[in-house]
Amino acid sequence: MSHAIKSKKSLLTRVRRIKGQAEALEKALENEAECMAILQQIAAVRGAVNGLMAEVLEGHIREHLGPDATDAEERHADLEEVVTILRSYLK
Repeated sequence: MSHAIKSKKSLLTRVRRIKGQAEALEKALENEAECMAILQQIAAVRGAVNGLMAEVLEGHIREHLGPDATDAEERHADLEEVVTILRSYLK
């Protein structure tokens, strides 16, 4: 069973929170809210997305890159995929 499936409820809760925050940001922009309120909402969305990324990444590393997960060659290939995704995420 995938680690994402094991923590499905928690991950969906995070995604729904992000969705709500993004909707609040959209509303703030539509209503021409003050810049500080918009910046605060952007920071909240970013923090929520970072938390989601951290949770999924930690689960993936623990399950797929641990010493008992797979053979060394498969671990190396998975590690390269994770590095590629992290580079893309951190741009």
